[in-house]
Amino acid sequence: MRYFPGFLDAGDRLQLLGEVRSALEAAPPFTPTMPRTGKPFSVRMTNLGTLGWVSDRSGGYRYQTTHPVTGQAWPPIPDFLTAIWRKLADYPHLPEACLINLYSEKARMGLHRDADEDDFAAPVLSVSLGAEALFRIGGRERGDPTRSFRLKSGDVLLLAGETRLAYHGVDRIYPGTSSLPDGAFPGIARVNLTLRRVRRPS
Repeated sequence: MRYFPGFLDAGDRLQLLGEVRSALEAAPPFTPTMPRTGKPFSVRMTNLGTLGWVSDRSGGYRYQTTHPVTGQAWPPIPDFLTAIWRKLADYPHLPEACLINLYSEKARMGLHRDADEDDFAAPVLSVSLGAEALFRIGGRERGDPTRSFRLKSGDVLLLAGETRLAYHGVDRIYPGTSSLPDGAFPGIARVNLTLRRVRRPS
């Protein structure tokens, strides 16, 4: 795991948030559901890239080329994000998916691991914007010991090597810490962007 606190300055964050707002117009947020129970996630989502991650009761966890509600192709990943990937990922191919997680102050993300991809040699790169979050990470088994730390707006996190399949999650959002522009993201306190390579290069 590699942690880059404050990787994005205020100007970078505003530029990236502008890109996200444009993407949300083309690919509006949706609420995924758990495959077995149909319980809705507390986090709303959308995607950028040639593939997008979705979850529902009928098809389970998966990647697909179209938005589950609109049926349209996902918007492309902005060059701003692929530049971060090129600089930090230490991987020769570009990401195919960028999952956008939209957290309210009450949302959380239970312990999970990103294992729906074919290529685990590629890292997972996460960019935090807005409110501070308590991030927790463990090992490759669900019962392994965990440690926690705060992720702040502009922080970047890279899961690679042994941590690529580590269990991780967000236990809480800290109220009153959001730096998102007023009115830009109604009801949203934190935006998280997760870049992934899905398929093995030929």
